[in-house]
Formats: sequence, structure tokens, C-alpha cells
Amino acid sequence: MKDRVEQLVDYIMKKCLWQFHSRAWDREKQNEGILTKTMQILCGEPVEKETPADKCYWVDAFFLAENYKKNYTWLVDMDKAEIKLIMQGLRERIDFLTITGSLNKEIYDPKY
Repeated sequence: MKDRVEQLVDYIMKKCLWQFHSRAWDREKQNEGILTKTMQILCGEPVEKETPADKCYWVDAFFLAENYKKNYTWLVDMDKAEIKLIMQGLRERIDFLTITGSLNKEIYDPKY
């Protein structure tokens, strides 16, 4: 599973600009919003699109899910429980790389 999570992480790191939000708390909301909606799309579950933020996250999630299905065919063969597990691992890894493990201390500056 770790290898598969890293494949998904690698895609985000190379192709997704949303990971570079300037503040830690915004990165946390964004990671949660986009990756949760991506998981819901991959699992065929309903996705909330009520607020402007929901709609923004949904667009990124939609394209991420489509590209994941196209580039990682093993993901299509997984059941919902497996997808949820791998997406949880992805969320934890992305949070580490973009927030808790980031060497960029400016993301914690409340005036930034």
C-alpha cells in the first residue's frame, strides 16, 4: 500500500499547484476538501457542492480522480474500503509533506 500511496503523492507533487497554498491552515482545509471529494468521486459517493469552497475543491477533486483512474489502473480495481484506506494514507502523507513536515516556516506566520 505504501508504494501505491507514494505513486499518488508523486502525481500531486508534480501536477497539482493547489499543494502550494501559502498558509498551513489553508493547506489543511484544502487537503481535506480536495482529497475527501476525490475519495468520494472514486467511490461513487455523492459529493457536496453547496459553498463556493466546495465547488472549488470539487473541480480539483474531479480532475484528480479522473487522472488517477487513467494513470493508476490498479485503483479502478479496488473496492470502496480499499480506496478509502489508500486515500487516508494519501491524506496523511500529503499533510506531512505540505504542512507538518514542511521546512517553510512562513506557512505558520499569521501575518503572511
